[in-house]
Amino acid sequence: MKTKSSQGSKSPGAPTNGSLRPYSSIVLDGPERAPSRAMLYPVGFKPEDFSKPLIGIASTWSMVTPCNMHIDQLAREAEAGANGAGGKAIIFDTITISDGISMGTEGMKYSLVSREVIADSIETVVGCQGMDGFVAIGGCDKNMPGALMAIARLNRPSVFVYGGTILPGCLTGDAGRKLDIVSVFEAVGAHANQRMGESEFQQI
Repeated sequence: MKTKSSQGSKSPGAPTNGSLRPYSSIVLDGPERAPSRAMLYPVGFKPEDFSKPLIGIASTWSMVTPCNMHIDQLAREAEAGANGAGGKAIIFDTITISDGISMGTEGMKYSLVSREVIADSIETVVGCQGMDGFVAIGGCDKNMPGALMAIARLNRPSVFVYGGTILPGCLTGDAGRKLDIVSVFEAVGAHANQRMGESEFQQI
């Protein structure tokens, strides 16, 4: 999605005077913007919050994959940090797919495209709501580049937070043998070539 900012021209409301609220002031300040403020009171805004920089927290949380199942907790921490530093944070979500699950199926046709969808969705929310900066949190190989693409396009103060790697598993009674998703792919090959029995294959 091409935007004015991604094409290199100056985006509407771009900072010119060192204000900490170059975007949110356009959306929220003045008598004529009272309806916009009214929409935010029900989600927890107080009158004093409208004088603070509006900070988006772009969360890629979902239960689609273990890479992202904990990111809602990280988003809450980021929200608390932004609020504690003098901003007013709003958490919003974007999608996540898992090509580790769809590998070898028609689902892979969606994998690479999902980066654009993620970037577009973050750019849409931050741009539409007039957020002065944002934190993007990702944990897999599609939402991480998608978040960074949005950061580059928007060109606003932003931070990317990596959600961390998945802890390895192990077989019952063999805690020293660490297993990850690659172990399962390897087991598929070993099982197909009759170098691994059915019982061990199912355990892995």
